[in-house]
Amino acid sequence: MASPPNLEKPTKFVVVGGGIAGVTCAEQLACQFPSEEILLITAAPLIKTVTNFKQVSKTLEDFDVEEQPSSVLEDKYPNLRVLLSAVKSLQTKEHSLQTEGGQTVQYEKLCLCSGARPKLLTRDNPHVLGIRDTDSAQEFQRRLCKAKRIAVVGNGGIALELVYEVEGCEVIWAVKDKAIGNTFFDAGAAQFLIPSLEKEKPKKSLPCKRARYTTETDSSSHSPKGKSLDSGEPGSALGPDWHEGINLRGADKVSHRVHVEYQCEIQHIYSQEEFLLFCKYDTFTKKSVGQSVTRNPLIISCSNKGNWPVYIQLTNGKIYGCDFVVSATGVVPNTDVFLDGNNFELASDLGLRVDEHMRTSEPDVYAAGDICTACWEPSPLWQQMRLWTQARQMGWYAARCMAGDILEEPIELDFCFELFSHITKFFNYKVVLLGKFNAQGLGQDHELLVRCTKGQEYVKVVMSGGRMMGAVLIGETDLEETFENLILNQMDLSSFGEDLLNPSIDIEDYFD
Repeated sequence: MASPPNLEKPTKFVVVGGGIAGVTCAEQLACQFPSEEILLITAAPLIKTVTNFKQVSKTLEDFDVEEQPSSVLEDKYPNLRVLLSAVKSLQTKEHSLQTEGGQTVQYEKLCLCSGARPKLLTRDNPHVLGIRDTDSAQEFQRRLCKAKRIAVVGNGGIALELVYEVEGCEVIWAVKDKAIGNTFFDAGAAQFLIPSLEKEKPKKSLPCKRARYTTETDSSSHSPKGKSLDSGEPGSALGPDWHEGINLRGADKVSHRVHVEYQCEIQHIYSQEEFLLFCKYDTFTKKSVGQSVTRNPLIISCSNKGNWPVYIQLTNGKIYGCDFVVSATGVVPNTDVFLDGNNFELASDLGLRVDEHMRTSEPDVYAAGDICTACWEPSPLWQQMRLWTQARQMGWYAARCMAGDILEEPIELDFCFELFSHITKFFNYKVVLLGKFNAQGLGQDHELLVRCTKGQEYVKVVMSGGRMMGAVLIGETDLEETFENLILNQMDLSSFGEDLLNPSIDIEDYFD
């Protein structure tokens, strides 16, 4: 059993956050400074750890994320201590912070890795659920098993995974864009993936054997179940395979039925009582009621008996009744608890601004992961996205920068920030994103080359001035390393034209 941290004297390195960024940062510091005590503060007894790490190419990383008791870290690193408590306040001038448990922690260097919280449609509606951490995922599972229809609002990674994985329940999916997955790929890739929503999913060959843990209220840490490390919000983000081992089946016999409503958002959310009043007393104009309630067969079929717990009105005029609503509309950096009395500079997305050494505007305070916004001049081939791969990279790099500051050693911007790269899985397809994969920031000065084999692969490259700037690879293409090299080398490919994606030409022979 690890001894409790000594809070009587200043701690050289303090990290706040039990997610991927925070744990990675704390582990790296513990390795580099084995004689120094490293303190990790987290409200959640379960911390996120990176396992099965594989360096796929120069910049592509593939790994699993596991939840483990915080004691695992203390057993692995004798100089790393975990303090289970939420943070109450921070005084950067005094280099100290206070926890909800009443402790005062003095630090020399502090790294804030408290992640982000869901950007919920509404924060006070019991029928609206955000999925961000393990507790909210378990709450979703509990509600889903009794549900026959749910509404999913959003078009990011959580929404994409959820609508595909849910079975035994009808899904109404409201997206604000013209195509699904707009955050990750274009309309062509979306059309390639859409048929996967309409067919039976392949059987999973092996059950998930990963250990799972539950959390209970810990009176000693003053951190109730479901509260996060720093602001009373849900805890650290789910890993890339959050749905593995969770039964995502509803109460209906239907296997997999998804209805997508494009280019619309939520206009209003009604409880059952509010909706019945709306229908009875004509609270909107007669034109609205006539078009949206009495004449539209979609509306009549799902709401004529008034037996749904909640109703959503979309901006396209349609109304759907459902058992509950999943809000998957993005996140907001978890900064609130750190701002009072301090002078942190915030970016336009409300993240803490950090420079090329992960330093915030306050001295000796660093930040990594979803809480921060990279405000240095980025590489032409890189952009920040709040993904688990970047959380790991930022946490690791922040630790290097903190160490370099202490040791007075120069630190160059890590190579991982040279090229955006991400590997994941959507709709049971391997998905690789490289560089400016959606032509971000290129304006009209680009062209797209596409190769598609229905049900097998979708390959898109973004070209500008004869040079490859980005790529989307869906399926087992085995092109990621070759395309990564082409993007990094910025070789002039004009002479190849459309033959660059000709399947009869093995381009690896030319460019590897």
